[in-house]
Amino acid sequence: MGENKPVGIKPFIYGGLASIIAELGTFPLDTTKTRLQVQGQKLDKTHANLKYSGMVDALLQMIKYEGFKSLYCGISSAILRQSTYGTIKFGTYYTLKQMAVEKWGTEQLVLINVICAAIAGSISSAIANPTDVVKVRMQVNGNQGNLSLYGCFHQVYRHEGVRGLWRGVGPTSQRAAIIAAVELPIYDLTKIFLIPHIGDSVSNHFLSSFTASTASAIASTPIDVIRTRLMNQKRLHKTNGTSSPHIYKGSIDCFIKTSKNEGFLALYKGFVPTFLRMGPWNIIFFITYEQLKKLPLF
Repeated sequence: MGENKPVGIKPFIYGGLASIIAELGTFPLDTTKTRLQVQGQKLDKTHANLKYSGMVDALLQMIKYEGFKSLYCGISSAILRQSTYGTIKFGTYYTLKQMAVEKWGTEQLVLINVICAAIAGSISSAIANPTDVVKVRMQVNGNQGNLSLYGCFHQVYRHEGVRGLWRGVGPTSQRAAIIAAVELPIYDLTKIFLIPHIGDSVSNHFLSSFTASTASAIASTPIDVIRTRLMNQKRLHKTNGTSSPHIYKGSIDCFIKTSKNEGFLALYKGFVPTFLRMGPWNIIFFITYEQLKKLPLF
């Protein structure tokens, strides 16, 4: 990261492997974040009540009433998502950055990093959107739906069609672009800054990833709340040929209605588990990624 070496296929493979490992280690926090984000919607009777008072309460209630396995509902979809999203995102970012640096040099390195990261994040998330929709649905339903990965995919497709699998793709791509544009450049630049002081070490990777996580959590939480709510709303076809209306028409409508009915701070619901998950996720990912780079695998 930061070296002018041929990129090749390694960033794609390393990015996918490191993403899956990070996902397995932090998924329960993602589940609690999702549960917190969908509750308290005054326009959605199903999720109108505030069932959980916070992250810890959500974790404890889920374990008590749904069992420990409920914390990992949707993990199969999450792994599938990371094997596509993580692979494409990190491989594309470092490939584009290498090409840009070779063409324009390092004078505009910050701008190059931001643009390449935003492109990589938005493209990869749009491609992996169906796995994200299924993950959110499985996390919200917990053990109640008792659906397998295939079963959930089939249910969404049967009742909502192909468009249902790409529900929320707009805010998902926007969120991914924001996270990538903040997270990846900050990690790279922080790492470069720290190398003269502590070298290209695990300590460097830890501090750089923590810094990147803090910035990306602050920037991305509002759009993540919108994304989660759009993905979780269902448009079911009725027997008379009509379909149930959407609560939110799109990202802007969701932003306005959430702010108006629940207050602006509602856009930061789930911030604590988001931050607490992003930190460990990025630390595990980047340290794993950096260690994989040192192995003679290819």
